[in-house]
Amino acid sequence: MDVYDLFFYLSLFAGFMMAFNLGANDVANSMASAVGAKAITVRQAVFIAGVLNFAGAVFLGSHVTATVSKGIINASSIDPKIMMIGMFAALLAAAIWVLLSTLTSLPVSSTHSVVGAIAGMGIVAGGMDVVNWLKMGGIVLSWVISPFFAAAIGFAVFSHVRRYILYKKHFILQARRWAPFWVALTVSLVVLSFLYKTPIGKNLHLPWAVSLGVAVVLALCTWAGARIWAGRVVKDVEEGAEGVERVFRKMQVGTSCYVALSQGANDVANAIGPVAAIYMIAKDHVLLGKAEVPISMLILGGVGIAVGISLLGHKVMATVGSKITTLTNTRGFAVDFGAASTVLVASNLGLPVSTTHAAVGAVVGVGLARGFSAVDFRVLGRIVIYWLLTVPIAALTSIVIFELLKWMCL
Repeated sequence: MDVYDLFFYLSLFAGFMMAFNLGANDVANSMASAVGAKAITVRQAVFIAGVLNFAGAVFLGSHVTATVSKGIINASSIDPKIMMIGMFAALLAAAIWVLLSTLTSLPVSSTHSVVGAIAGMGIVAGGMDVVNWLKMGGIVLSWVISPFFAAAIGFAVFSHVRRYILYKKHFILQARRWAPFWVALTVSLVVLSFLYKTPIGKNLHLPWAVSLGVAVVLALCTWAGARIWAGRVVKDVEEGAEGVERVFRKMQVGTSCYVALSQGANDVANAIGPVAAIYMIAKDHVLLGKAEVPISMLILGGVGIAVGISLLGHKVMATVGSKITTLTNTRGFAVDFGAASTVLVASNLGLPVSTTHAAVGAVVGVGLARGFSAVDFRVLGRIVIYWLLTVPIAALTSIVIFELLKWMCL
């Protein structure tokens, strides 16, 4: 077995470890608000997220992925064998940081971990010029944009629900009136997100006007159906506030399921992209900008995500779902809507947003709608510190592993 074969097999382990951490940390965010609002139990969330993420990763995940994650470094100026060792070091470093964060129950961005690790390795292997600093600047900008944008949307949605439903005298009738509107808006968001965020949707290459038209037609059909549905969910207009929460509970489960499926399709590349790069170098001793990803690697990533959320997903779910602020079903729906809207809008503007940052921002925004005392800023402060440390720690860890492997193997 030569050094190429050795690193290929090692990269399969590192890729699985990264996918495991994706499931345990990133994916747990998709179910956190539903669990926190008690729409579903932790066991149900683990089952739903595990199945939908595996399906998203294997059946909707991209079969062609950028080998050098997010174009953060110029790989052509680095020797392929050095690059292979560096990608393995970066993958391992990112996985270690996300695992440590998960064990302390704090949500961090796996995308930023991978990016930081690759940047650190790239600086050592090819110098400062090899890093795309403009791209790095965009990532730093996203630390500010995504949580605040999601917080603003979550704040606005919950404030609307509270003002026009919960604070009204006949709130069951108001829920029947406004719930179809929010269901229709959510469906249009999901349709646009599917068309512009998932690999299958992108391959359709639909013009913006056509996509918008499809979303509007489906939203109108959904609105008509939801009016009948809302009346059946709450038949007694004299029922208390629990009737309103029941309507939003069902809506919230639906949005959480979509986020889980979408995450599987999009985030599996974070774990499998570097593995595909190492596979290419091990096989042909060259590295191209993009690589075909074998279905077996997508299955490896999908299994890793499912196992990760099964074993450790409850830790981050507990933090995001219940420790920042107390969530009910109406608040949880506002969180899901805020996070999903932010990811969709920012991604289409070309901003590298983090689903983790958007989810936490939306939770804080919904909490602030009830006042500053409703948010635990000590928990939030710890989360923000971990966000700020993610890129430098992943980069330093990657550099140490990279130098050690070079000393051992070259």
